[in-house]
Amino acid sequence: MRNKFDQQLALLNEELTAMGALCEKAIAGAAKALVEADIGLAKSVIEMDAQIDRKERDIEGLCLRLLLQQQPVARDLRTISSALKMITDMERIGDQAADICEITLVADLKTAQSKIHIGDMARATIKMVSESVEAFVHRDLSLAYAVISYDDEVDELFNKVKGEIIELIQRDGKSGEYAADLLMIAKYFERIGDHAVNIAEWVDFSITGKHADPAKMDEEADET
Repeated sequence: MRNKFDQQLALLNEELTAMGALCEKAIAGAAKALVEADIGLAKSVIEMDAQIDRKERDIEGLCLRLLLQQQPVARDLRTISSALKMITDMERIGDQAADICEITLVADLKTAQSKIHIGDMARATIKMVSESVEAFVHRDLSLAYAVISYDDEVDELFNKVKGEIIELIQRDGKSGEYAADLLMIAKYFERIGDHAVNIAEWVDFSITGKHADPAKMDEEADET
C-alpha cells in the first residue's frame, strides 16, 4: 500500500513540475511577445493558459484521490494540501501571462523604453517560479526561503519601471495611455512574483508544518 502511495506522490511531483514548466514558458512567451511585438506568440500564450487550467484540474483530481483513497496524515497530508494551494497560484500565473499578452495585442508598445526592465522582471519571475516548484519537489527549505527573499529584487525592478514611466510621461504628456499599459504589464509581473512567494511559503509549510518565519529566512540567507 505504501509503495503505491509513494508512486502516486512521485506522479504528483512530476505533474507539478510539468505545470511549473508551462508557467515558465508562458511568462517567457509573454515577455518576448511584448518586446518583439509578436502578435502570433501573444496569441499562443493566451491559448497556453487553457493548458495550464487543464493541468490544474488534473493535479487537483490526483490530490483528491490521494486524500480519499490513502487518507494521509502528518507530513504526507501537508504535502498534498500544499500542492492544492500551489496549483491555484500557478493557475493565476498563467492568467497573468495571458493578461500581459491581451494588452500586447491591443496596445502599441513597440518603442517602449521601459521594456528593458520589464524583460528583467520577466526573467526574475521565471527564476522564482522555477525554483519554488523545485523546492517543493526536492523538499529544499533553503531554496524556498531564497525564493521568498528574491521577491525584493522583483519589487526593486518594478520601482525602476515606474520611474521610467514617470520620465516617459514628463517627456511626452500625450503618452498617458501608453504609459498606463506599461505600468499594468509591470504590475502583472510583480503579481507573478507574489504568487511564486506564495508557492515557496507552502513549501515551507509542507516541510515544517509552519508558515515562513522571516527571522529564519534571514539566517538561511546568511548561510548560503
